[in-house]
Amino acid sequence: MLNDASGFAGVIIAAGYTDMRRGIEGLATIIRYKYKLDPYQKNTLFLFCGKRSDRIKGLLWEGDGFLLLYKRLDVGAFRWPRSADEAMLITPEQYRMLMQGFEIVAKHPISEITPPSEIA
Repeated sequence: MLNDASGFAGVIIAAGYTDMRRGIEGLATIIRYKYKLDPYQKNTLFLFCGKRSDRIKGLLWEGDGFLLLYKRLDVGAFRWPRSADEAMLITPEQYRMLMQGFEIVAKHPISEITPPSEIA
């Protein structure tokens, strides 16, 4: 289920670190108060990652209750964005890349370079 994002209306990741001891109520509280989002958005998957990058938790409201998902990798790690402390809406393509272990947010993004003619 977590390898394919086709059934979700949206996927939102909580960048940075999350205390993975939290359950449904704790994660829903983070969504509501820290990120100012509605945890009751139907078919929207919220993803969280702790300091150990080999496991993630997902929270999904299905209309009649929450589904708590937990995935632990046997080999490898998720390339989780750690620099920002915000929630990010990602595309299905970015989601598939994340699940395959690719980085979806560049550590050193390419910045605009001023042409030499404008410097002088």
